[in-house]
Formats: sequence, structure tokens, C-alpha cells
Amino acid sequence: MSTTLALNLIRPSGTRAQTVTVTQAVIAGWTGRDRDAMEKHIVELEALGVARPVSTPMYYRVSASRLTTAASIECSGEASSGEVEFLLLQFDGQLWVGVGSDHTDRELETRGVAISKQVCDKPMSADLWCFDDVADHWDRLRLSARIIEDGEARVYQDGPVTTMLDPLALIAGWRAGASTLPEGTVMFCGTLAAKGGIRPAGRFEFALEDPVLGRTLSHAYDIDALPVAG
Repeated sequence: MSTTLALNLIRPSGTRAQTVTVTQAVIAGWTGRDRDAMEKHIVELEALGVARPVSTPMYYRVSASRLTTAASIECSGEASSGEVEFLLLQFDGQLWVGVGSDHTDRELETRGVAISKQVCDKPMSADLWCFDDVADHWDRLRLSARIIEDGEARVYQDGPVTTMLDPLALIAGWRAGASTLPEGTVMFCGTLAAKGGIRPAGRFEFALEDPVLGRTLSHAYDIDALPVAG
């Protein structure tokens, strides 16, 4: 199911407010460029009962309607958590870069990764950069996330985008050597290990920093845990 998002497409020459129809969403998992760092994340998830992937990377489809720029989401129960990722959007013949959270139900993840991702909304920034404007210094970009835990803001994730495979390599891996995504496609591109372990929180804040051009994409959202009856 497609969804329509109000986004801001940012170029050095200016910002264009644009309504974008997204027709498909893809979650790329196990995308580590550094095999040791990826192994650490796999071990984190194994500790929660999540089976190892059969191959890496893995590409999971979720409904495009799960994408949201809202300031809050609702989840069933209290066992879900966010994870910061850079994301790619193909729109108007160009590739755009944003930042999002692959919010995931951790209890369901132990039964099946694909379904655990499908049941949660995927918050993302309304602001995106053109990939062409960051391609020459891509490896300088940095991801970070904070959670509000016991009333305090704590660093949850932090590291360079080089932890994950290059964006064009991820596209090629999903589309058998292609260099672009289909028009109207969003791809989430993998995450960093969590400091202190994967755990839920009532608020998730995340960002993608470009120190070369001195700018940051960011978003934050509250998690409303709905009661689970029965």
C-alpha cells in the first residue's frame, strides 16, 4: 500500500517542500561493512532469541504505509525499540538521503524478523539531502541516537555510516547489480550496535550528521505502548 509524505528536499541552492508518494519500502538488514561490528549486532539479537540470518545482507519488504514523520507512534506492548539508520529515497529521477528508525517488536523478532518489522511504524525525518551532494564525502557522515531512560537522555547508538555497506552497494545487492532504486522506493540501510544493549524506551531521538557541510538531519518520536489484552 502506498503512502504520501510531506518532505523537504534540501540542496545547497535551497529547499523544496514536496509531497512524495512512496510505493514500496525495503528494510536492508545485516548490512555491516565491518564484519566484526556486524557480528556484535548479531550476537546482541541472539541474546534476545533472534536467529542468525541465513545470508547477509537481507532485504525485508514492509508496507510503505508504515513510513511516518509523526512525533509519536503506537505499539502493542512494551517490547519494541528503535534503531537509527540512514535511508534512501528514489524520487523525481534522483536519489535522496534521510534518516529513520527501524522500530521493531523485539518479542516478535524471536519468532520471525520479517513480521516483527512489519507490525511497527517506521519514523523518518521530513528533511532529506540529495545523495549527489554528499557522495564525495559519504564516509564522513555519522549516525547517532539517544533514548530517554529513567528521565535522562542517554546515548544509545553512535558511529559512522561506514559501519554499513555503501548505499550503491546496498541498491545493487537488492536489485541484482542495478545502480538506482525504483521510483517511489524507500530503503532503510542498517544500524549500529546499541550501547548497553537493545532495550525499549519511551522516546527515541536520532540524527545523521554531515560535518563537511555543517548540517544535520534529525527526528524524534515518543512511543505509546498500548495494552495487550488476553
